[in-house]
Amino acid sequence: MPTFILTGRYSLDAVRGLMAKPEDRTEAVSAVVSAAGGTFLHYWVTTGATDFVLVAEADRAEEFLAGVMTAAASGSVTDLTTVQAWSSPDFAKVAEKAADMASAYRAPGD
Repeated sequence: MPTFILTGRYSLDAVRGLMAKPEDRTEAVSAVVSAAGGTFLHYWVTTGATDFVLVAEADRAEEFLAGVMTAAASGSVTDLTTVQAWSSPDFAKVAEKAADMASAYRAPGD
């Protein structure tokens, strides 16, 4: 099952809400991942350029992105970035396919 990593920032209203009513957001995040058909793996609050990192699995990117859209539409999160991740062994299989395909590619100017 593909793994997706989502990073983002809390909106000003979300920060105000967390200050007014502090809570662990893990359950809420897990619920939207499940509703989108995915499997929740990890959720961390972070420092730096982003405020949180979510790691989840979904059979298809469309499923995961539906959950991302739901969170974004709430206005509580901003600057969302989603990437797909591969384990090192799975990426080795991708590299093998690329090696098999290399002879089919012609570089510009060749």
